Amino acid sequence: MQKAQKLTLAVLIQAALISTAYASEQSESKGFVEDAEGTVLFRTGYINRDKKSPGVKDQSSAAQSAIFDLESGYTKGVIGFGVGVVGDASFKLGENKNANNQMIPRETGLNNKGELEKQAGDTYDHWTRGGANVKARISNTEVRYGTQVLDLPVLASNTGRMVPEYFEGVLATSREINGLELTAGKFTKDQMSHQINTDGNHLDRAVVWGAKYKFNDAFNAAYYGLDSKNALDRHYVNANYKQALANGSSLTYDFSGYHTEWDKQAATYSSTIGNKDVDGRSNNIWALSGTYNQGPHNIMLAYQQNTGNTGYDYAENADGFQSIYLPNSYLSDFIGNHEKSAQVQYSLDFGKLGVPGLNWTTAYVYGWDINVAGQTAEGKETEFFNQVKYTVQSGFAKDASLRVRNSIYRANDVYSNAYIGDTNEWRIFLDIPVKFF
Repeated sequence: MQKAQKLTLAVLIQAALISTAYASEQSESKGFVEDAEGTVLFRTGYINRDKKSPGVKDQSSAAQSAIFDLESGYTKGVIGFGVGVVGDASFKLGENKNANNQMIPRETGLNNKGELEKQAGDTYDHWTRGGANVKARISNTEVRYGTQVLDLPVLASNTGRMVPEYFEGVLATSREINGLELTAGKFTKDQMSHQINTDGNHLDRAVVWGAKYKFNDAFNAAYYGLDSKNALDRHYVNANYKQALANGSSLTYDFSGYHTEWDKQAATYSSTIGNKDVDGRSNNIWALSGTYNQGPHNIMLAYQQNTGNTGYDYAENADGFQSIYLPNSYLSDFIGNHEKSAQVQYSLDFGKLGVPGLNWTTAYVYGWDINVAGQTAEGKETEFFNQVKYTVQSGFAKDASLRVRNSIYRANDVYSNAYIGDTNEWRIFLDIPVKFF
């Protein structure tokens, strides 16, 4: 594992020293101030989970947030330097007494004076979070240290709630070879979307590395790895090929998958599967999908499968539930032990029918053959998903968007208490971006 990390870092550093056939990003820098960008995203969000199981409380949260992203440009020269700030300020709308969906922080302990600020379980009325980072660039290679929002298949910031999840550490990204992007980094703090503590998820140390390569306009491939200390080792692969067909239509094939092994030092290394004690946990989960596109229409079929002695588990890596870049992922991610799942999805781009900015997606996913601890029968789950999104195309509200999403999730009695439980969920988000400079 360490050899793979060192090799990736060595290749990344070597790539930074290679002269390339295309323009250097740093050579085109206009300056620290001249290339600066600053935006704030005003988001109004609402999540409601209508729990159908007897005795289980509903979950409902509403809040208003302003999400900041301020970036300087790079200084001129062979090596450019810059700074950045990311953060958010929010306040809740309504009481939110039954909130439990990673939208609004709860008071769970003492303040820095050792005093209990709120009753355990109370939600904050208002809160702010964020941090700064510094960056350096040589040629087409950037190194950034500090608070960051990540978009890596093995370590991704949850952006599906009010505000993003923040990681603190160092990340190097190199694009010295045309079509190839190399990534390597190390992170030591993880603040989920609903946490005030900058290391609220108690991340020990996560080392990431990876590469993605665009062979041509039709074929892309990627590999990423993660070594999360005292938690797990994880590897991700992806291949995507788009085949052009007659009359402007196309067929896209996509394969993606994860292999995970839990560290022996992890508290969850041993687990119970059914009635058998398992010493040493491992999981493989992979998915294959095909998407047909014709004008405004997209139809996707997907198959996803788990193998190993446990289900895929992102929370035990101390990240925020978004590090699963697989197609059968909505309210449920269909990640149960030994689970198989199939999906049919249809999406419609109304822009090609005369209503630009309007999109609709509907999907049905069926999961079966789930091994549940203490049960002999197989677990099953289903989800019916719908989402409508409209983005303003012009005028003073250009790029403002409204997204309405609904999931109807059901599980059989065997699996109901082991995962989400029967739920009807609504998510409504109104986003209004404003550019400062």
